[in-house]
Amino acid sequence: MLPREVPAPAFVGREHELAVLQPALRRRYPPALVLVEGEAGIGKTRLVRECLSRPALRDRTVMVAACPAVREPFPLGALVGALRGAGPRLAGLALSPLAGALRPLFPEWVAQLPPAPEPLEDANATRHRLFRALTELVERLGVQVLVVEDAHWADPATLEWLLTLLADGREGISYQGAPPAGPTGVSVVVTYRPWEIPDGSLLRRLTTAGRATGAATTHRLELGPLNPGDTRALVVSMLPDRPVPDQLTALLHQHTDGLPLAVEESVRLLSDRGELTPAGGELPVPPSIRDLVRERVGWLPEPAQQVLAAAAVLAEPADEALLAQVAGLAQGAGPAQVAGPAARRGLAAALASGLLQETADRGLGFRHVLHAKAVAESITGTERRELDRRAVRALSRLAHPPVARLCRHARDAGDIAGWSRYAEAAAELALESGDTGTAAALLHEVLTAAPHPPRRRARLARKLGDLTVNRSAPLGDLETAVRDALHEMVAAEDLSRADRGEVRLRLGRLRYEAGQLETGHAELETAAAELATHPASAAIAMLLLAVPDSVPSWPVSAHLAWLHRAARLLPRVQPPAEQLPLLIHRATTLLALGEDAGWAAAAELPATAPTLVGRRQLLRGQLNVAQSAMEWGRYQEARIRLAAVAGAAEATGYRRLLDVVQFDNLVLDWLTGTWEELGTRLATMSEAEAAHPLLRLAGRAIRAVLELAQGDRAAAAQRLQAVHEQAAGGSPMQPAAFLSAVALARLRLADGAAGAAVEVSAPAMEVITTKRIWLWATDIGPAHVEALAAAGARDRAGGLVDEFAGWVGDHQAPGAAAGLATCQAVLAEADGDLPGAAERFAAAAAAWAALPRPYDQLWALERQGRCLLATGAAEPGLAVLAGAQEALRRLGARSDADRVARVLRQHGVAVARVWRQGRRGYGDRVSPREQEVVALAARGLTNRQIGETLFLSRRTVDKHLSNAMRKLGVSSRTELAVAASDTGLLSPGPTGTQ
Repeated sequence: MLPREVPAPAFVGREHELAVLQPALRRRYPPALVLVEGEAGIGKTRLVRECLSRPALRDRTVMVAACPAVREPFPLGALVGALRGAGPRLAGLALSPLAGALRPLFPEWVAQLPPAPEPLEDANATRHRLFRALTELVERLGVQVLVVEDAHWADPATLEWLLTLLADGREGISYQGAPPAGPTGVSVVVTYRPWEIPDGSLLRRLTTAGRATGAATTHRLELGPLNPGDTRALVVSMLPDRPVPDQLTALLHQHTDGLPLAVEESVRLLSDRGELTPAGGELPVPPSIRDLVRERVGWLPEPAQQVLAAAAVLAEPADEALLAQVAGLAQGAGPAQVAGPAARRGLAAALASGLLQETADRGLGFRHVLHAKAVAESITGTERRELDRRAVRALSRLAHPPVARLCRHARDAGDIAGWSRYAEAAAELALESGDTGTAAALLHEVLTAAPHPPRRRARLARKLGDLTVNRSAPLGDLETAVRDALHEMVAAEDLSRADRGEVRLRLGRLRYEAGQLETGHAELETAAAELATHPASAAIAMLLLAVPDSVPSWPVSAHLAWLHRAARLLPRVQPPAEQLPLLIHRATTLLALGEDAGWAAAAELPATAPTLVGRRQLLRGQLNVAQSAMEWGRYQEARIRLAAVAGAAEATGYRRLLDVVQFDNLVLDWLTGTWEELGTRLATMSEAEAAHPLLRLAGRAIRAVLELAQGDRAAAAQRLQAVHEQAAGGSPMQPAAFLSAVALARLRLADGAAGAAVEVSAPAMEVITTKRIWLWATDIGPAHVEALAAAGARDRAGGLVDEFAGWVGDHQAPGAAAGLATCQAVLAEADGDLPGAAERFAAAAAAWAALPRPYDQLWALERQGRCLLATGAAEPGLAVLAGAQEALRRLGARSDADRVARVLRQHGVAVARVWRQGRRGYGDRVSPREQEVVALAARGLTNRQIGETLFLSRRTVDKHLSNAMRKLGVSSRTELAVAASDTGLLSPGPTGTQ
């Protein structure tokens, strides 16, 4: 009879893979990225361990991070587990203050780590700082090879850090010739099962990135099954004292398909049964690994089965004491419990069976995850709940209780109160690491999967709603699930009126963000009534209803009514510090509604706040005011405010705003004629995966409009149509839909398709006329009025212009005034009053120039010149056209310059061909782009940060700074800031903007 214990199998069938892996890891420079993929049990881990045990690699410092197979992995849990044993070495590592960010992950290292840095509200900034701290720790520990095992189970934060680590290889010093002495980077080995990578996992980016990850050498090893010869070699190595018939190895290969784990487990099963020759020639291998493991467990003594059941329920490596406590085999009381005699016997038997093994961190866990799953699924419900209750008691007694694991065990034990408590704690930890998705999933599950008392249910719903509203990234289908859960909550009869209102407020915001405007505004309106005893929340609901695009069918008066109701609640909001977000929202909403009073309200906002949260609220408000300045035609003010926001966002770590600032700067550059490198920057913005989808889409719209002006009409028209169709499902006032509608209307007019121009511009104009916010008509108004007049709807066009004029007369909006002047000129031309039209186009051109908006100014001048020619005033008409053509040429609007040049040539005027090699310089004057770069440099931004803010390369930023220094006669950044201030390039913004 065969002995029950058999040796571990030999390492066979991987000579080629070893020949690739070993040299890659032996080279110190350049570092390597090795991807090892294959199905479960194929031998990925064995390959890596065998390679690292070779003499040539024994001097390497290796760090192994094993990703546990849990449903809700703890953020960065694999890395924390790999690094936990490094505590005694911290004192000699000379860590920088950045390492203080590691305190939440390693609370047991508090005495050795630097102080915690100031908390950051922005989840992305928090995560970025944490990743940098982890990278520093790994580097200071001298890690040369990092092995990430089972990366298909890795949590998103771990994968993000890994991508960051690899991407760092793209930057820094490039060495030519021999590599430098000393550490030269970390080689990374990643093992994973390709078909078990979850949808949306960042692991796919890693596995498809290739050399773009930053690793100098990249290898992909795809492990396949063993061939019959290798299968035989493996079996023989496990049965060294017995003859192994060819028939047996052939049968094993046939039934296991050469999967090393299945072969190994089959041999062990045969050994456990004491037979090598199956009866009837059939190999009694269970149909799955699960059945195999269950049978192996059944051969073990009762204490071993209890230990294995405990290990299966824990699902992560544990020490002897923890396993004994969960198995019910401990002795002693409280935290001092240790493994008793029965536990030690059970551990010995489980280890001898090969099911349990000692892990690298001296813990005990299953050799294979499939083994643990098989054992766990064999445990009855009653037994499982008792094991989970023991796990909760044991884990909660640890010095630093693992709340994510406690959450899972409390749930499986049926302890709803404990589950809720630990889920909230685990969600907070996930948020600290920037993982909003994990936090939302935890709270959603605990809220929806178990009954709770009304107050607890309301508290969970508020937390879930808040973190979903303030999410740092899209949550996919989970967003829909959260809305459904909150909808079910507000229908519950056992909630108090105020609690229902708090939940409904969050539901309304989420519905609105999802484009469900009507249902969203209905929820907010009801919430405002339910929150009568909660003035701060009620005011928020009212202010959200005051936002102009909250309800498309409401006129401006309805929005203002809600705004005034919210203002009356302000004195009831205590303490006064809680009034700040309401005051900010009131000011920005007034401006969005086209109310001049918004400028006074914005000026009354404080310049700063005592807390980081308050400063960031002000920063968001200032960004909204800057965007309003753009809508109102106050472009210089908008540019100053945007520069201030960019600098403050860097200073406060609120980098989430920078994408919006970058987009707004692109729009400003388009409007004000700062077209240098604009096409390249727009392409970068519209293709940036990290940018918000709506910003990318709007960036494509502006890029198409620029291409249209620069002469690529066919491609631009196609791009505009695609953008317009993609944006069709949302509001016509969304930037992409609005910008594309204006451009398409002008294209249709140029083609003589007036009806099509009316059709494409009508949705936006319908919103404007319904709401009576004529501030929005600055761009769409002229195109729509001209289209109506050309389509024979002169009276309708005239009525719109009269309404527009009435609004402009009551407001100080220079942009809208220029748009109105253009509408009046277009209408005069349509009426046949060509002399009057020429005068009005001249007035419109002057209004556009005052903003400045040179492209629109030159368009109006072209129309003026054509009207003058039509009246017979050839000399002044040609003079106007010649000036417009030259200015269009300098601007870079080649298509428009060519069109005007053709008219001039038809009238005998010689016109030079349009310059095709880019825009000419500004001479000794500081260009608008150089002024923008100088402003950011004066605020202390580095060249890299300036480039990120303005979508410019570092080389371009360097060039702009050098040009500005030369033109101002200075030689340092400090002198540049002083000179720029003295010459008015850094003119102060309005009150409250600095």
